[in-house]
Amino acid sequence: DFSKKSVSDSLICNFYYNFTGLSPTSAAESVSRTAQAPGSLEAMIKIGIVGGTGYTGGELLRLALAHPELDVECVTSRQEAGQPMRKQWPQLAGRCDLVFVAPDIERLLACDLVFFATPHGTAMKMAGELLDADVRVVDLSADFRLQSLNVWEQWYGTPHERPDLLSEAVYGLPEVNRDRIRRGRLIACPGCYPTAVLLGLLPLVEAGLVEPDSLIADAKSGVSGAGRKVALGTLYGEVSDNFKAYGVNGHRHLPEIEQLLNERSEESVTLTFQPHLLPMFRGLQATLYATTRDREEVSTELYRARYEDHPFVRVN
Repeated sequence: DFSKKSVSDSLICNFYYNFTGLSPTSAAESVSRTAQAPGSLEAMIKIGIVGGTGYTGGELLRLALAHPELDVECVTSRQEAGQPMRKQWPQLAGRCDLVFVAPDIERLLACDLVFFATPHGTAMKMAGELLDADVRVVDLSADFRLQSLNVWEQWYGTPHERPDLLSEAVYGLPEVNRDRIRRGRLIACPGCYPTAVLLGLLPLVEAGLVEPDSLIADAKSGVSGAGRKVALGTLYGEVSDNFKAYGVNGHRHLPEIEQLLNERSEESVTLTFQPHLLPMFRGLQATLYATTRDREEVSTELYRARYEDHPFVRVN
């Protein structure tokens, strides 16, 4: 909503990045791996999921089981190997008979496509061997998001084990790289904050409608973004009825956002980015500010035109 009653040339843009909950899904949506396409398993894409016990892995599993062209070949977990997935994800009871397996590379090499829903540092150790065997890789962690080796090591504090793959990795934002994603062997999925902030700012930056050094992203997220591990800062007693900023000295998603903004802009872009933790489980909102150059050109229609061919973005 772009109000003409703005008291200055600063643009205030609310961009929502919402998720559906990990609740039990309908029978029509959550079909079992053997009932997706009877008699045609040979034609389906065999996928593996490395890291199936976290929130990202659980959501990925839910979506994959409902996809008519995917056959979930294996889902890995070191700690839960041999255990039925329904113990971790009760909503899958009666819809999925798979058990967790150890992350064995030979088992993954039997897949057509492998997803990594793991902390950073895992995908880089296994991606090369999979790619060499013509297995496509989609990494949901941060291992291949940044093109600069120095920037990655600065923000993640560890040497990168496959710097030779950084230039090949396709940044998996379909609103920018849809065709490259289709062709790519290695896809680096964007982070949560970058998805919200980039989709909100890209139409303005691409059109040169804002001062490139005036961008501010004030973002809020629920606790699921921190993952499923037990940590003091995300305990119910710490988060409930509370609200706080974090990553004040710098957040790892900042260079990721600036990287793509600079790729899509003819000028050097800098961003002030501050995340906050909300007392809720899931969901994210980014309130974006920028000094406009031509206020009349900034409108809802600009966003509708930019995203009219992209079904995952809805402009109100």
